[in-house]
Amino acid sequence: MKVRKRQHKLVEIVRGSGRASVDELSEILGASRETIRRDLTELARLGKIEKFHGGATTPRVYGEGPLQQRLSQNAAAKMRVAEVAAKLFRPGDTLFVDTGSTTLYFAEELARESGFTVITNSAGVARIMTAPTSDNRTFLLGGEFSAGNQQTVGAMVSRQIAGFRAHHAVLTVGALDARTGAMDFNIEEALIAQAMIEQSESVTVLLEHSKFDAVASFEVCPLSRIARIVCDVSPPPPMARALKAAGVRLVVAPDTQES
Repeated sequence: MKVRKRQHKLVEIVRGSGRASVDELSEILGASRETIRRDLTELARLGKIEKFHGGATTPRVYGEGPLQQRLSQNAAAKMRVAEVAAKLFRPGDTLFVDTGSTTLYFAEELARESGFTVITNSAGVARIMTAPTSDNRTFLLGGEFSAGNQQTVGAMVSRQIAGFRAHHAVLTVGALDARTGAMDFNIEEALIAQAMIEQSESVTVLLEHSKFDAVASFEVCPLSRIARIVCDVSPPPPMARALKAAGVRLVVAPDTQES
């Protein structure tokens, strides 16, 4: 297995389970313990994982609680979506990025490049984009801090968003269907997403396939306001037709296990 693919799989395993030992990783990946240890050292340097004696865990920078739990759910799919999505943007772009497990993975990929300006209410995204290995400009929106999701929320955040203009809003959502469009389960997060959309020229939504044809409590925006959706699996045919009719570009991240 090539180094990049092995390390990518290693991160998937650690994040999918929350932690893994060197012995477990060695057996699963068919690599020596010495190779796994070298991989872990490199991945820890990049902030992808956090090492402990004899293994690795999800970085503590992401905090604990609901967001940490979501990071381990469908981790492989979210990482594929994030990797593909980051390639859609160019240095010089200004991006709003909201709070979510997939947008955290997206920030990791975007931070590999330079020349971006990111405006976010996510403490995790802000930390990633200002890491020593990154050369980008980051604005962290202030407001009431929600520790569980490592984000700022409330009217103060929305007012600050109104002071910016961005080329793109990069958002995660709780659900998406043909009738309503993008939706969220949290009203404060929905309001922040709406404010970001209002100040953006283009909207990109990142999601994994379980969000298609689902329903959440609060509307974010209609399909017609979304420029593109990056997902891990193609949506069901009726949903695909609705996206095409609304002019939404659909980008499906390839399954790395098949390549």
